[in-house]
Amino acid sequence: MQDNKLYEYAILRVVPRMEREEFVNVGVIVYCSGAGYLDCQSHIDADRLTAFAPQLDLNEIAEYLHAFRLICHGDKQGGTIAALPAASRFRWLTATRSTVLQASKVHPGFCSDPGKTLQHLFEQQVL
Repeated sequence: MQDNKLYEYAILRVVPRMEREEFVNVGVIVYCSGAGYLDCQSHIDADRLTAFAPQLDLNEIAEYLHAFRLICHGDKQGGTIAALPAASRFRWLTATRSTVLQASKVHPGFCSDPGKTLQHLFEQQVL
């Protein structure tokens, strides 16, 4: 029997104009306390995002997504947030915000391998 652990995830979205409530999924973040796991995966589909919102600065979006990854990994280049415990980093990354890069509501589940779960969610929700 596999040892399933509780995990939480959120979808990372580009929301160019909040008043329109339209978005494009660009990533997934997964946190699994029981496995000591916090990571995210992202992909910028330049053609899709440019067609969706021509005014977007794709380099800026890429920088934001890179910062998310640094914070997930606890890398000191991620700033003071990256120095927090993994649970706090996840909560900070998934907090409600009014910026061009937002996270969906947090969803729970059970998994035996959070890395495989991240890959599955990424393929399902982003690619």
